[in-house]
Amino acid sequence: MAAIHLENLVKHFGGFSAIKQMDLEIRDKEFMALLGPSGCGKSTTMNIIAGMESPSSGRVLFDGVDVSQTPMGKRGVGFVFQNYAIFTHMTVRQNLAYGLKMRRLPKAEIDKAVAKVAQLLQLEPYLDRPAAKLSVNILQRLAIGRSAAVNPSIFLLDEPLSNVDAAFRAVMRTELKHLQREFGQTMVYVTHDQLEAMTMADRIAVMDHGLLQQVGSPLDVYNNPCNTFVARFLGAPGMNLIAGAVVEENGKLSVDCGPAGRSGTLAAPLAAGVRKAGAKDVHFGIRPEDLEFAAEGGAGLVMQVVFVERIGPRAILHLTAGDRNAKIVAENLAAVKTGERLRLSPRAGRIRLFDAGSGRAILEA
Repeated sequence: MAAIHLENLVKHFGGFSAIKQMDLEIRDKEFMALLGPSGCGKSTTMNIIAGMESPSSGRVLFDGVDVSQTPMGKRGVGFVFQNYAIFTHMTVRQNLAYGLKMRRLPKAEIDKAVAKVAQLLQLEPYLDRPAAKLSVNILQRLAIGRSAAVNPSIFLLDEPLSNVDAAFRAVMRTELKHLQREFGQTMVYVTHDQLEAMTMADRIAVMDHGLLQQVGSPLDVYNNPCNTFVARFLGAPGMNLIAGAVVEENGKLSVDCGPAGRSGTLAAPLAAGVRKAGAKDVHFGIRPEDLEFAAEGGAGLVMQVVFVERIGPRAILHLTAGDRNAKIVAENLAAVKTGERLRLSPRAGRIRLFDAGSGRAILEA
């Protein structure tokens, strides 16, 4: 068992609050990603889990046992840093075996563990090469392997792929997930890269300014952001948030988005949620991939194309209507030109509304 509970966690550095307050449960054998922009507190959170930092208040519990004051070396965690931290004067084999030798394990057991990790991380061709002569990509793979070899029950990774090239990042995302499943570890992964979090994690904990914003499965957090920060931060591009006001006509609700026009009638569950919340001024939220071209004269927003960003098989259309802006993801073959006016209709059930004052999501009733 290796469940982690961060209970009422707070961390101050002088007058700066790196973590203002956090309660987070990380389940046994779960892959949890701590996701957020630089300075949000995610690395500080990981350092506290590892024992490299002590909380200003609150507790860290492993399987219900308080380890807040337990030294890092006695917590049974593996840690992979952004800057590799491997022994360049040793061979790959010696690096992989280092932690096992420190535990004074039998040579046969060490050789077996090294061989298993080398195979999983495709390090077999490099086993007898000096680490100093390896590429950046292989160095990071080695750093992960050295920590994995001792089979810690909790594996912490602090932005381990930020220094490697894009193609290698794609490979390592698959290998890290496979590694975690193979060893059955509880893995906590710090990243600012939403693609890493979305593709690898069982759940994502989104952080901003020292506060936990939302915790959930990748799809739930993406499809149902709890506030405008999460809505904007997740997605490439992020969710469109168009300022508007709720209007009622003949007992039906819609959103007036000013110069962009009026949305179609809100679905009954969302309309009921708006009434329950008493919402008036809102942000009309819709993912760029959930906007479709609509026929002239139909319901939907009308906006002008100001820029077409063509990226491989898709195009991102940048739109404006007065002071309202939005983006839509379309096929690259779409015959759309700069200056063209488009009528856009959200896909059914994909509209999300947020209170303009608090930024919080308005939930369906």
